[in-house]
Amino acid sequence: MKKVTLIKSLIASKPNQRATAASLGLRKIGDSATLADDAVLAGKIKVLSHLVKVENV
Repeated sequence: MKKVTLIKSLIASKPNQRATAASLGLRKIGDSATLADDAVLAGKIKVLSHLVKVENV
């Protein structure tokens, strides 16, 4: 399991980055989600790597 937390704003981000954050359930700074660690999540984290903090749970 991984805990993904949004640490930077989505205001100036590209539309695909906003959509990826929404698919993870991240809307505002400080929002976090605990998700199963798989290849799909790894790809989403790669798209948002500069906007999120990832922790192993």
